[in-house]
Amino acid sequence: MSGDGREGGRRDDEVRGARRIPGPRGAVDDLDLETVERPVLPPPGASAPDEAVPEQGAPAEDGAAEEAGPADAVPEAGAAEEAEKAEKAVPEPDEPYEPDEPDQPEEPEEPAEPEELAEPEEIAEPGPVRPHAVTAAAASAPVLSHRVLKALLGAWALSACSAEETAAIEDHLTGCAPCADEALRLRDAVGMLHTDGSLDLDPTLRTRVLDGCLGRRPARVPIPEWATAYDAETARLDALLRDIGDSDWHAPVRLQWFEDEHAVTRRTTVAGVIGHLMAVDGLVSAALGLDDPLAGTGVGGTAEVNAGAEVPLSPTRRTETYWAATYPPATRAVREPWRALTHEVIRTASLAGRNVAERSVSYGEFALPLQDALLDRAFECWVHGTDIAEAVDYPYGPPSAAHLHRMIDLAARMLPAALAGRRGAGLAGPARELVAPGEPGRSVHLEVEGHGGGDWYIALDSPAAVGSRDRAVAQVALDGVEFCQLVAGHISPVEAAAGQEGDREAIRDVLFASASLSRL
Repeated sequence: MSGDGREGGRRDDEVRGARRIPGPRGAVDDLDLETVERPVLPPPGASAPDEAVPEQGAPAEDGAAEEAGPADAVPEAGAAEEAEKAEKAVPEPDEPYEPDEPDQPEEPEEPAEPEELAEPEEIAEPGPVRPHAVTAAAASAPVLSHRVLKALLGAWALSACSAEETAAIEDHLTGCAPCADEALRLRDAVGMLHTDGSLDLDPTLRTRVLDGCLGRRPARVPIPEWATAYDAETARLDALLRDIGDSDWHAPVRLQWFEDEHAVTRRTTVAGVIGHLMAVDGLVSAALGLDDPLAGTGVGGTAEVNAGAEVPLSPTRRTETYWAATYPPATRAVREPWRALTHEVIRTASLAGRNVAERSVSYGEFALPLQDALLDRAFECWVHGTDIAEAVDYPYGPPSAAHLHRMIDLAARMLPAALAGRRGAGLAGPARELVAPGEPGRSVHLEVEGHGGGDWYIALDSPAAVGSRDRAVAQVALDGVEFCQLVAGHISPVEAAAGQEGDREAIRDVLFASASLSRL
């Protein structure tokens, strides 16, 4: 500010801590001195008061100190050099001040008191302490021990730590390998908690876990490949039964199958379904020389059953006999004997050797090799497991693709004999071309799509004939799960096929023969 009171290149608002006073020039008394720390003044006599702010060699006039105001904090070029040589009472500002016009000489005045000259010096004090610098120093990351940081890993994985704790943990993880491994495991677990997908277990999970375990230490007595589907489906159903409550065992279940060209239903309970599975599994246990599960309950009715010989009862008759003999109705207590029986069948089949796979299992009206009988039991275990899951509102998916493919293959291999049986009963069209056993004959191309799918050629005119691609007269396409529902009698043959092409009569015979494979 020039001597005449006009502002120069420096604005009043750059004077920190001072209130802006309208007028030609500010006064030292207008400063808010309470917000500014007073500096340590030099001893009296260290410098002459009249040398603090000289005016280009001119003597100071009266009232100059009072009119100087904040401008004293910005001395002119010549005054700044003299002040620095004297005592450096007024530090040089960051930006040099250049006056707008030459100062006019003023009237001399009495020397100002040292205190009055020192107060403007505080305004020009470089490097004031800023509030945000103090805050940043106080917000430094805390120093935490290894034990505390390890205990915070769970909260860190859930993003529940403060910013300081997060910084401390992540800095710790760069140098601590055990904590880093634990942090990765916890973060992966949190990812599973936040998934939007289904919480149902993958049907292939059990197989993958067993394969991993057996890869590390092979089983001393491995389960035969043809028995793995039965082992997997009984384990899946047992897991479902473990999860349901006591009241769910009495939930009503509607069993459905196809008989005499129309659907048949039967109502029972969850416990009744498990009793039905155990009764039919007794056919397999009897073929392996094990005790029949009906012998201990007093049902079965014949000495042959109780002695463990060939069982003359069909699956339907065995089930009806068991249900009639269980009073009061079965509860969850039926689960333990059923599960023990499945374990014993798998163990015996694994220890019996290779030739046991071809041992015949009688179903009363027909017989199957043991390897096909266990595949049939696996199929029925899945179908009735689905019935139970629908009754208790439990998620239950299809088998693995490999096991489902084997089940479809078994049904496709049984279709020629089922067609011959229906033809003998007058329910299917007559044979058109008789061929020698083992020779290719008229066929229907069964194309199963999706999960566990494949292509099969069903011989139409004789069960001894061989299905042939070249002799195919029709093609029918179905989804893998839908075909199994058709074989189980859960959907109508008329509504089953997704695509049909060729001989309509042949297609109808194959679809109805597939549904006729179902039973209680």
